[in-house]
Amino acid sequence: MHHDDSHHKSLSDIHESVDVNQGKSKFKKVLSFFGPAYLISVGYMDPGNWATDLAGGSQFGYALIWVLLMSNIMALLLQNLCARLGIVRGKDLAQCNRETYPKRMNFVLYVLAEIAIAACDLAEVLGMAIGLNLLFGIDLLWGVLISFADTFLLLYLQKLGMRKMELFIIGLISMIGMCFMVEMFLAKPDFSEVATGFIPSIPNSAALYIAIGIIGATVMPHNLYLHSALVQTRKIDRNEVSIRKSLKYNFWDSAIALNLAFLVNAAILILAASVFHKNGMHDVAELEDAYHLLGNLLGTEWASKLFAVALILAGQSSTVTGTLAGQIVMEGYLRLRISPTLRRIITRLLAIIPAVLVILISGEGRVGQLLIFSQVILSMQLAFAVIPLIHFVSDKAKMGIFAIKPLTKAFAWLIAAVIAVLNFKLVYDEVTGWITEANNLVVTVLLILGAVGLLFLLIMTVLIPIMRKSKPIELEIHPPFEALHFEDSGSFKKVVIALDFSNSDQKVIQYALQLSHADTSFVVVHIVESASVKYTGESTDDFESRQDLERLKLYADFLLSKGHQTEYELGYNNRIKSIAEVCEKYHADLLVVGSHGHTGVKDFVFGETVNKLRHAVKVPVFIAQ
Repeated sequence: MHHDDSHHKSLSDIHESVDVNQGKSKFKKVLSFFGPAYLISVGYMDPGNWATDLAGGSQFGYALIWVLLMSNIMALLLQNLCARLGIVRGKDLAQCNRETYPKRMNFVLYVLAEIAIAACDLAEVLGMAIGLNLLFGIDLLWGVLISFADTFLLLYLQKLGMRKMELFIIGLISMIGMCFMVEMFLAKPDFSEVATGFIPSIPNSAALYIAIGIIGATVMPHNLYLHSALVQTRKIDRNEVSIRKSLKYNFWDSAIALNLAFLVNAAILILAASVFHKNGMHDVAELEDAYHLLGNLLGTEWASKLFAVALILAGQSSTVTGTLAGQIVMEGYLRLRISPTLRRIITRLLAIIPAVLVILISGEGRVGQLLIFSQVILSMQLAFAVIPLIHFVSDKAKMGIFAIKPLTKAFAWLIAAVIAVLNFKLVYDEVTGWITEANNLVVTVLLILGAVGLLFLLIMTVLIPIMRKSKPIELEIHPPFEALHFEDSGSFKKVVIALDFSNSDQKVIQYALQLSHADTSFVVVHIVESASVKYTGESTDDFESRQDLERLKLYADFLLSKGHQTEYELGYNNRIKSIAEVCEKYHADLLVVGSHGHTGVKDFVFGETVNKLRHAVKVPVFIAQ
């Protein structure tokens, strides 16, 4: 196994690609830290958010602005923890999960993260399609397909490097911001009334639903993965002062970027409140309605055109972050690296296929619901990203002096609890709604099982790091050298050679002889795995067994001719178990096996015998490769 270090860096192609130290003025130095959070903040103003903001503003006027502010503060704290994790541990959230949680659970977490990314991409695709539809009257179906083409724009940007990509995004964000500044100027809201919205109040249960939607749409699960990886694109010195500085600058980076996002979202909510709510239209939640009404109510078509333009821009910019997040999640959890192009196309298809199906089957009217649905899915995933994050940053053993303080910790857990409870309620409402709508036993059972499964998973995410505290995974301290006792152990007396009658046998015998001394005795084993053996599970006198025995004798005779005492034995059915039994029976000192020379896919197909064998036998294993 050759091991290249780059494999364990998140986004290795841009890892530490932005140097923050090269003889720059203080201002330049600070600026070079800024960027990652803008890529993050994009996720905070995607079309999915807008739908919830519009609904909130048109239904409850300014009453829910405080929810936006609160979810912004929550987001700021969480993104900050991510930056801390990335900077201090040099690992992203997915990589940390991989080393903390058991394998199967990681796989489930991975699938959830992928679903979140697809759901997010779905909102982007729909937003862009709706924007195109409104501006140019392009059918939604075509809009969705056009959004597939913009994947390639992104790939071009990635070639230009990290900074260029960040600048492109910052450009888009400022354009979106300007669109809404103009909108606000046209709408002329009453700011003394706006201020009353900062006093927390929940008018009714519908408001609660929308509030949860706003929180779900604000804090994005994939953004947590993304931020912990993106901060590592900055190259810093690994000492306490540099790390502290880096944490400080990244805090400001996040604070500025997320507050911009907050302003955009607040602008949409205020716009909806001052234009729709005031005029008695209380159920504008669809982006299309908002577009048509804006033009009529503000008396200028510019208002609605700007809205559509902003929508397309938001859809565009969010695709960037989706792909990057996808790469991080895939590399971190699966250690699987595929080309960004392929990754991009897969992510896009995952979003486009459901969108196209919904449009084809139930018409364009259902698109708004699909948008809200994508937000519900996102909010379901959130707790699964937040809880591990809090565990990791408060782990003193790994974060050292940079572990978070008790107060921050208390706030973080409070946020996690709020998110988990609200989302649980949201999911509960949605699922009961679906059950009554479907009115079908199978669907009901499946939905209930799914919900219970998620709840169980949530509890496990909280408990496992606590239970594993007692036995840390990575032991980084070696025993002192003086405590090791070296003595001449003599040579291997009894060597078991496992042959699989493939072309690796020659090497196996060759190495076995190399490792042996004059007085070493051998045991040659072959495991018969013919169909009849598989069926009966024991020795059968079938043709294959007889042939194998003959062949095994030939190997034994060869070793005898080299002057070693040799025995031979056929095992049956279970390769691992049989070989382990032979080793025990003959009290072997060493086991020599061949590796098949398989590559990844074949390993997957043939089962990683060698790996399992290593755990099953008590003696050293030599793999002839």
